[in-house]
Amino acid sequence: MDFKMHQYTHALVGKVTPGSSHGDDIEYEEVRRQHDCYTRLLRELNIEVVEVNLQGSLHEKVSIENMAVICHGIALLPKNSSPVEINNTKILKEILQKDLGQTVIDQVDPEANISCSDILFTGREFFVGISERTNEAGASTVAEAFPEFPCTPVKISKGAKSLKSYITVAGSDILCVSASKEAKELLKRIEREATFTYQTLTVPEDEAANCLYINGTLIHRAIEEIPEAFKVFCEKIDFARRSICFSELAKMPAGLSSCCLLVRKP
Repeated sequence: MDFKMHQYTHALVGKVTPGSSHGDDIEYEEVRRQHDCYTRLLRELNIEVVEVNLQGSLHEKVSIENMAVICHGIALLPKNSSPVEINNTKILKEILQKDLGQTVIDQVDPEANISCSDILFTGREFFVGISERTNEAGASTVAEAFPEFPCTPVKISKGAKSLKSYITVAGSDILCVSASKEAKELLKRIEREATFTYQTLTVPEDEAANCLYINGTLIHRAIEEIPEAFKVFCEKIDFARRSICFSELAKMPAGLSSCCLLVRKP
């Protein structure tokens, strides 16, 4: 494959603005500070950051990942139900098409349920977590949108979190996996069905499993938040790494992967 895996030019992020509703235990100023650090880090990795002015709660503004699956010039937009989501999707669609030259595909199957945090793209193939949020029809929609890549449904245990809470990409053909029982079961299913072979990096803390791999650099959480996993990253990763504090954003809850949509402009 001659694709440049995990090479991106742009990142879409939600604009953090005052007045957004959020939980009582969340400090708005700290969310804003951590989000600013996050966007600054993306810029340092030669990513052009596009802030999208979304409506809704603070969580809806920040967790932009669930608005689209974007891969190699194609953006799949899941269906929405609420007026806020529909309006936000319109805003996003315009940016993707007009500014970033992406081909937008709207979900048409009314039976399909897609939560983008259940969709893992390894750079070579897709895995779609089948859960209460994402169904087999949703996996078929993903497969149809990106026909050049293998697309495999993977069952997620009832009541478990999203696929990318347990497994993300930590490097070229490297999967970062939490040490939890759910993650181990998912990894077994993925390894059994995978078209390609991957190395795995197991991290002790569940919250360490959600990473970002962008333009040759691994982004993971800071040492004070994942002390044991931090040691693993130091010992096992021999390419560029950056760490970031994410504790307040994580309360919403949001993960490193859920706060941006990565795009490669043609």
